[in-house]
Amino acid sequence: MSFSSEVKEEISKLGNLANKEIVKFELLGYLSSNNITIEKNKIKFSTESEYNINRFSKLLNNLQYTKQNIEVIGKKFCISVNKLEIPEVIYNNTITFKNITEQINNQELLEKAFVRGSFLGGGSINNPKNTYHLEITFSSGKNANIVLAILNKYEIQFKNIEKKNGYALYTKDGDEISKFLALIGANSSVLKFEEVRVYRDIRNNVNRKVNCETANLNKTLNAALKQIENIKYLKQIGQFDKMPEQLQEIANLRLENPEASLVEIGQMLSKPIGKSGVNHRFYNIEQFVSKFRQ
Repeated sequence: MSFSSEVKEEISKLGNLANKEIVKFELLGYLSSNNITIEKNKIKFSTESEYNINRFSKLLNNLQYTKQNIEVIGKKFCISVNKLEIPEVIYNNTITFKNITEQINNQELLEKAFVRGSFLGGGSINNPKNTYHLEITFSSGKNANIVLAILNKYEIQFKNIEKKNGYALYTKDGDEISKFLALIGANSSVLKFEEVRVYRDIRNNVNRKVNCETANLNKTLNAALKQIENIKYLKQIGQFDKMPEQLQEIANLRLENPEASLVEIGQMLSKPIGKSGVNHRFYNIEQFVSKFRQ
């Protein structure tokens, strides 16, 4: 089962159907999605989640819309019902609403119910092990803006986008996804999501550290190879002994210890010096070599 299905299963089992107003506004949230179609005097909701179709059916039954037809078409569960006689619903090519913002304003339970219904109706969330992405699709920009306004009120930042089959709100931010899941009552999913986030953060930090250390190691090895090449070239052309003794000493140590760091080379000298001093001597060797490479 996908993480998206797990989230929908959890919130489909919420035991808050006793409050008729909460039930109505969660149902209206469903109706805002682009998975609702209008066919003459009926509306149809389609989903791949059995839990989701059962939740939708329970909401309808709770509001006395008991004449329903549920069928399976391909991989989807479809439920059809006569157009709902709810004052807030406007039927055109798509479903929109009137006076809904005023009714749910400052009514926290109703606001959350509407958002929860919109996610159940048209939402999806990626497996956080792979990437952070939560999206809700709507049949119209007006419906999307209702949810966007609610999310902004709770300081949950989503972006909106127009798509071929409607409108969508989405976020790719882990913090915003976690806050959204908490808002709609998916508490177990929040814990699972955060557990995966912690694991991903640790893994990413380890990978960054390994990559950094690998890059530094490659840089050190490349520098050592360049130093060895210069030293061997000087020996080849008979110019090695013409360098100052301190440069000859450090050059011989490099040939004997090709994998040693600059710090380690510095400690091997008859008169130990620090990393910057070693680096400076190799720079002088490179300058000496450049006279003969031109």
